[in-house]
Amino acid sequence: MKVSRIAAVGSAAGIAVLALSVPAFAHVSVQPQGPAAKGGYAVVDFKVPNERDDASTTKLEVNLPADHPLASVMPQPVPGWKVEVTKSKLDKPLESHGEKLTEAVTKVTWTAEGKGIEPGYFQKFPLSVGALPEDTDELVFKAIQTYSNKEVVRWIEVPQEGQEEPDKPAPVLALSAAEDDAHGAAGAKAGAESTSADGKNEAAASASGDSGDSSDTTARVLGVVGIVVGAAGVAYGVLAGRRRNTGASA
Repeated sequence: MKVSRIAAVGSAAGIAVLALSVPAFAHVSVQPQGPAAKGGYAVVDFKVPNERDDASTTKLEVNLPADHPLASVMPQPVPGWKVEVTKSKLDKPLESHGEKLTEAVTKVTWTAEGKGIEPGYFQKFPLSVGALPEDTDELVFKAIQTYSNKEVVRWIEVPQEGQEEPDKPAPVLALSAAEDDAHGAAGAKAGAESTSADGKNEAAASASGDSGDSSDTTARVLGVVGIVVGAAGVAYGVLAGRRRNTGASA
């Protein structure tokens, strides 16, 4: 009896822990496909899971940070979804590649053209963004998720450091330290590899040439030795023949 009660209590506790842990990973989130370095460009995925058993996700709105506007925002087409990009005027012009921009993308909306994200599935919505700001460690994207039953979930609560995660946290993109010129580094690396390869080729060619010269010298020496040995053999044969003839005459 006691064992059954302990098992029942353990099972209930496990279910409770599972229920409490579900919201921690079942919200809309954002993750970079590669580095998301300050001052650079990145492709980020907004991952949207379906948290309902009786409805599909049919719409996603992502609001870009107004305090750090991005000069370039380009969505990647997602099959079965229509995308709309909304631009707004900036309070302060944004400089990009020597030009001043007076407006920037402030919202991207994906609307399902079919069933959307059905129960038990998730969908990724990629965005190419940049240049990423250099004066902050993270970007907050507030998202709104709409279901086929008209339910709206607002993922807009900003997580605070040192506090528990809110019930409806906004997607947060962590930025890494600024990187050096990747192209320059790659070029330098390629040049070093090329130089190393050329050095190896020259060394191989030199070794091959030395080997060829050595082989020629060896062949010549063997040829001379062969001639000398052959001549000695002929001479020995002649002398032997003369000795036989002299013995026979005596």
